[in-house]
Amino acid sequence: MWTYYPELLRRPVPRYTSYPTAADFDNKVDADIYTQALRDIAPGTPLSLYVHIPFCEEICWYCGCNTARSNKRSRLSAYLDALHQEITHVAELTGGKGKVQRISFGGGSPNALEPLDFVRLLGDLTVAFKAENPLLSLEIDPRHFSRHWLSVVKAAHVSNVSLGVQSFAPRIQKAIGRIQPLDLIQLLVAQLREAGVQSLNFDLMYGLPHQNRNILLDTLRHAAEMKPDRIALFGYAHMPHAIPRQRRIDNAALPDEPERFAMACLGHDYLASRGYQPVGFDHFARPHDPLAKAANKGALHRNFQGFTDDSSEILIGLGASAISQMPGLYAQNAKNAGAYRMAIAHGELPTERGIMCDAQSRSTRTIIEDILCRSEASLPRQLTPAQREGLEAFAQRGLISTASGRLRLKPDAAPYARTIAAIFDPRLAHKTGNFSAPV
Repeated sequence: MWTYYPELLRRPVPRYTSYPTAADFDNKVDADIYTQALRDIAPGTPLSLYVHIPFCEEICWYCGCNTARSNKRSRLSAYLDALHQEITHVAELTGGKGKVQRISFGGGSPNALEPLDFVRLLGDLTVAFKAENPLLSLEIDPRHFSRHWLSVVKAAHVSNVSLGVQSFAPRIQKAIGRIQPLDLIQLLVAQLREAGVQSLNFDLMYGLPHQNRNILLDTLRHAAEMKPDRIALFGYAHMPHAIPRQRRIDNAALPDEPERFAMACLGHDYLASRGYQPVGFDHFARPHDPLAKAANKGALHRNFQGFTDDSSEILIGLGASAISQMPGLYAQNAKNAGAYRMAIAHGELPTERGIMCDAQSRSTRTIIEDILCRSEASLPRQLTPAQREGLEAFAQRGLISTASGRLRLKPDAAPYARTIAAIFDPRLAHKTGNFSAPV
């Protein structure tokens, strides 16, 4: 059992899927800067592509993703037209110099698309970027996954699939606007395995309305019985002031902070007892899975998709709100689908904001990623008084050591990892972003 130190968890902190975080982005990074960055990609550079589909058949109330209902096919068609044009434009700028290793589809729900539209999209990406046998990853909404989609997954050799599960408790599903029976998930898991999916992930959540430890444990048991290769156990971030759809969730039904901590601890201990290796602070993987192997080799990374075994330094984001990541640059497309389509229609890249990464930012990024992915990092040569004070608070409780210029997190420090990483973030005091509770 982890020890609960509420005084160390009071401050909301970023999830650090990037550094600098998206809260630091501004409009100084524009289409011209991003265009040049794409042209500067060196021949043979490993690339990953992320394609954002900002549509869902139904909108879940807890969701903070950039997504809207796909109830108008004309809206989807217009978006796909723009997306195909962006793919062509970006591929021309890279000039075929990069080598695409992975293509990931997220959202929203990629299966809000018609299966044939997805096939055309995948074909367009493969041809435009000259991608040869890339690893394919796909996020799925189980409620709207047809047999035609299943055929596509099999024919395209999709190897990684992530299912949005959240909870198996009917009362909680009703409270968050995501009703999907247990037997639906069980059937889909069997079908995906038959279709050749090699790495299957469940997204689960704690801190949901009406949830307690017993209810969470029941969900974890059902999940473990289906043996997904990975499980991500996220803490629900309730921010109705920033995410209007969350106003439908009853504040009074949410568990308090001590109960959230206990749920996170329960999840960690239960999944570890069922053979899952903890990866980072909220991911778990079976020992055979590439994510667990990367963690054991010290090759784990963190990007906008969470903890990953993807070693590519360049991630090209395509679609509305998608973020591209390069060693010296982050560039984000327009979030609004209308603004995104308008930029494309004018023959421009839809880059709306981002940030250039100087030497200090890259150094801080390395420290934060090492803390989150490897539970240790080299300390800066000169610590600031605030950093010394911050580290001392954790050292006094036996959660870290700082001998020989190395910061090492003890196993019990896992729930505090983001807070420890935040000690080295000089931008945090000036950020205006809406961050979530550490646990």
